[in-house]
Amino acid sequence: MEKVVVLGAGSWGTALSIVLAEKGHNCLLWSHRSDQANEINDKHSNDKYLPGTILPAKLTATSSLEEAAKHGKIIVMAVPTKGIREVCRNVSKWLQEPVLFVHVSKGIEPDTQKRISEVIREEIPAQHIEGVVVLSGPSHAEEVVLKHPTTVTAACENLLFAEKVQDLFMHGHFRVYTNTDVIGVEIGGALKNIIALAAGISDGLSYGDNAKAALITRGLAEITRLGTKMGANPLTFSGLTGIGDLIVTCTSVHSRNWRAGNLLGKGMNLEEVLEQMGMVVEGVRTTKAAYQLSKLHEVPMPITSALYAILFEQIEPKTAVDQLMERVKKHEMEDLYEYL
Repeated sequence: MEKVVVLGAGSWGTALSIVLAEKGHNCLLWSHRSDQANEINDKHSNDKYLPGTILPAKLTATSSLEEAAKHGKIIVMAVPTKGIREVCRNVSKWLQEPVLFVHVSKGIEPDTQKRISEVIREEIPAQHIEGVVVLSGPSHAEEVVLKHPTTVTAACENLLFAEKVQDLFMHGHFRVYTNTDVIGVEIGGALKNIIALAAGISDGLSYGDNAKAALITRGLAEITRLGTKMGANPLTFSGLTGIGDLIVTCTSVHSRNWRAGNLLGKGMNLEEVLEQMGMVVEGVRTTKAAYQLSKLHEVPMPITSALYAILFEQIEPKTAVDQLMERVKKHEMEDLYEYL
């Protein structure tokens, strides 16, 4: 059994902590809020993020980053993308030996266009990193805590570290596959949030199943184009962290990105949507980063560009859809010749 710390007590960090604790690991969950840590320790609940869920009695929490950093040799990064760099910078002050980092955040840092594994390696000194593994796949926390069957992928260039994380999390209802394509797994996990926002907008506009099927399929084409240009294996996007994650995030009411898009489609502006959601919507920041990457790599991404116009240029959703449908072929790789 391992001593593991999970940084981030949101819904996904808490759900993964439950999986670890139920396997018998000594798991410490870190929250930046002392009241939340106290609730987990005293009441065995985390009602803001997982209402009605009873946490294992042996799962403990802390609001001390120093205590968390010194707890064990495996650190699971479950904070939102926008907090990854700061938390890594702060936690590095307390590290005393090499640590295996496992990140479960699905996003790309805007402006730098860095993937999460790259941010971790920038902020944590090399002598304190044993390895960096990404854990990703179609997985809603609300279903994991109900012990519904869930499958994810652990990816690392060093397969031994991916297999270590596989053993760490593999449970009766939580199955873990392995992969060495870190770029593909991270790009698939991040960019599916963009397409989920678009799917929510489509549903908010009451455009029906034809439109959603087209968004998912052509969204996968955009993700594959960009990911392959960045060095990913195109086959990765046919797996759990590609089409699998895309399906679940575009079709489920558990998806924050779908819900946010749905509100946009119904007429709310972005500020109103984020205020009503009350939780991080990763697809918003990732849309900006993916739009920047598409320009950098000269990869056509019409759905991403349309969503960028809605989020950051105040284009009406219906106008953006009309422009998307009526656009003419401007690039030989665009979709008048259908391919993935």
